[in-house]
Order: sequence, then structure tokens, then C-alpha cells
Amino acid sequence: MADATAIPAHPLALPPLRPEYLREVVAGKDIGVIEQPLTLWQRLANQAWLRKAIVLLVIASAWELYARWLNNPLLVPTFTATLDAFETGMTNGELPEKVANSVVLLLKGYALGLALAMAFTALAIMSRIGNDLLETLTSAFNPLPAIALLPLALIWFGLGDISIIFVLVHSVLWAVALNTHSGFRSVSNTLRMVGRNYGLKGPRYIAKILIPAAFPSIVTGLKIGWAFAWRTLIAAELVFGVSSGKGGLGWYIYENKNMLDIPAVFAGLLTVILIGLIVENVIFRNIEAVTVRRWGMQS
Repeated sequence: MADATAIPAHPLALPPLRPEYLREVVAGKDIGVIEQPLTLWQRLANQAWLRKAIVLLVIASAWELYARWLNNPLLVPTFTATLDAFETGMTNGELPEKVANSVVLLLKGYALGLALAMAFTALAIMSRIGNDLLETLTSAFNPLPAIALLPLALIWFGLGDISIIFVLVHSVLWAVALNTHSGFRSVSNTLRMVGRNYGLKGPRYIAKILIPAAFPSIVTGLKIGWAFAWRTLIAAELVFGVSSGKGGLGWYIYENKNMLDIPAVFAGLLTVILIGLIVENVIFRNIEAVTVRRWGMQS
């Protein structure tokens, strides 16, 4: 008599029978420790702001030690002397005024650059001619440094805000358009077909399908555009000087360099760095927290 549990030779026969068995239920308290609380040092090590603060503290300490060893304030002032100059500039109102002038000008150029980048990218997505236009212009103008356009801007628009806004737009436009277009092209065909099945076309298709799916690339482009615009603005102010009767951080640095007030020069550079840190770690990080990280698109 054949064994009922043996594997049948016929391919269409029933699968083999497996014996049933029961496991004893084990109480959770008998399993053991499955979660252990973190120590104080582990909790502190998990704080990104604290790790970055330590890095900045190490850099400031190395700066102070090197400046004291060099002992030449005209080359490298100490970190404490720079902080004193920074405090003086803040208390007398000169640094806040320069920062406000620079930031207002930067926001104008940045906003106009973003608007043009979105228009170029939308045109590239909706038509082949627009795609060829964007790829050609990006290949031609993205490698061109904005500082190289300063002489032309001065000839075309004169000494004023329009000249600086022109070079700021050039700094922002191609970086944002390139990253946004790359993000749009990397959207999966599944999401594209979902949008088409819902009848989305044109601006609604871009706003509801492409932008959310490509938002990590868009945020990267915004960061790069901001960095390019910020350093272009400082360089433009160093070259143009006072714009429309007002000077920014670049002009503050240039003036103090001429007066050989090197701690004030370093205070201006420190202000540039602090603004960059604030924008990167407060503004853009919060944007990422409520968008791509909340959506699970970034760890």
C-alpha cells in the first residue's frame, strides 16, 4: 500500500500532506528585553544640531589658535576680535542695514529667476521644441559664470539694482531649470499614466503629478540656485559698490578692506556664512521636513 504522504509522480496530483502542530504561546515578559533605552550620550549623539555645533566650535577654536600663533591681525585676526567687530557692527546698526539691502536685492533676483525657470521647464515638458530650447540654452549658459556678465550688465543697465538683478537671474535660472527638468524626466511612467488616465493635461498635469514626484530634485535645484545667487550677489556688490545709493554686505567688506579694518572684513564674511547656515539649516530643512521627508521620499 502506497504512503499517503509521499510525493506523487504525476505533475497534476495533489501536493503532499504536511502534519499540523501547535506552538505554545509565550508571554511577552518571558521573551526578554527587546528594547533598551538610550543612554544620555547616545541621545546627544543623535542630535544633528549638536554635532554641527561641535564642528563649528572646533573650527572656531582652530581659527583662534592659528591667529594667535601667527600674531598678525592684518592677515588673520583672532576669532574673538572678529566677534567684537561683529558685535560693534550689529549694535551701531551698520551690519543689519547692509544685510537688509543685500537680502532684499537677493529675493528680487531669486524670485524672478525661479519664475523664469518654472516657465522654461513647463514649456520643455509640454513640447519638443521647448525641450530642445531648454537643453540648448542650459548647455550654453549654465557653464557661463555670472561674474562674466557684470561688464555687460553695467553697459546695458547702468549702475543700479537692475544690473545686479540681471546677474542674479542668470545664477538662479539655469541651475533650477536643469534640476527641475531632470526631476521631471525621472518621474516613473506609472505616475505619468495615472495622470493621463485622470485626464490631467498641461499645467494641471505638471502641478498634480510631476512637481510632487520630482520635488526632491526641485529642492536640490532651489538650494543650488540660492547658493549661486548669494555668492554672485556678494561678488557683484564688491564690483559695483553702492547700488542706488545703498550698499550691501559686499560693499561693507570692500569698504573695511580699504580702511584696513580686517576684523570688520572678517565680521562681514562671518555674516555671509551665518546667513548661509540659517537658510540651509532652517528654511530649506523645514521645507524638506514638511514635504519630501513627510512623504517618505527622503530619509
